[in-house]
Amino acid sequence: MQLTDREFNWIVSYVHGRYGIDLSQKRVLISGRLENYLLRNGYQSYSEYIAKIEQSPNGKEAVNMINVLTTNHTFFMREFIHFEYMQSTVLPWIKKQAASSKDVRIWSAAASTGEEPYTIAMVLKDYFGLEKGWDTQVLATDISTRVLQKAIEGRYLAEQIATLPDRWKRMHFDKITPEEFQIKKELRKEVSFRQFNLMDDIKFKGLFHLVFLRNVMIYFNEKTKNELLKRIYDHMEYGGYLFVGTTESIDKSATPFQYVQPSIYRKMR
Repeated sequence: MQLTDREFNWIVSYVHGRYGIDLSQKRVLISGRLENYLLRNGYQSYSEYIAKIEQSPNGKEAVNMINVLTTNHTFFMREFIHFEYMQSTVLPWIKKQAASSKDVRIWSAAASTGEEPYTIAMVLKDYFGLEKGWDTQVLATDISTRVLQKAIEGRYLAEQIATLPDRWKRMHFDKITPEEFQIKKELRKEVSFRQFNLMDDIKFKGLFHLVFLRNVMIYFNEKTKNELLKRIYDHMEYGGYLFVGTTESIDKSATPFQYVQPSIYRKMR
């Protein structure tokens, strides 16, 4: 199935305009992933598929396109330096900051299949322990409905949770089969999963103390990235922390975040 220049340019323009993702250098990825999907679903050409999306911009195929094209690679304990910093520095600040409301507001903005927000929830359980009255539910969002469904189920293979401390495995996982485990219901209730496009206005209730925005801005151009960072900044508490991927950086002259250390920033004005 041949992907013409016109079809390629339409897909690049559509995905960037709607989701902010720049696929202009990803022709091989687009053709490789979409061709398999189109063949499995009886399409004769990319143009037929594009026409279907144009007819129903919010329909099933429009959703499926972003599910197919986005990469959702993550794992437990990824970039663990952030979780150590969260426990040693961020949570003590939040505990003091939110002493009266006892409302902890943390957002995992690219939650993928759930490893990141569930790790956050486990760190919160460790820190707050049996203290009464604290609302520590984590907001976890992703653009892909496919990965969110996996995250909500919270099922992982033994090899996927191998890096977790044994204590966490005992406390937070049920053994389904010798090779499959599931996050216990009590912890799953501590994470609220929502489908969300980072290009949309942020309308979540309250201001965030901590935002995980890791390994997602690599798909955005500078203008899109800076606009997103400004929206997030405006929806954070004064003193709030932002974590980005350890291979990512922020243009300090283009955004108001203050640099703390590599991949960690703070709202300080």
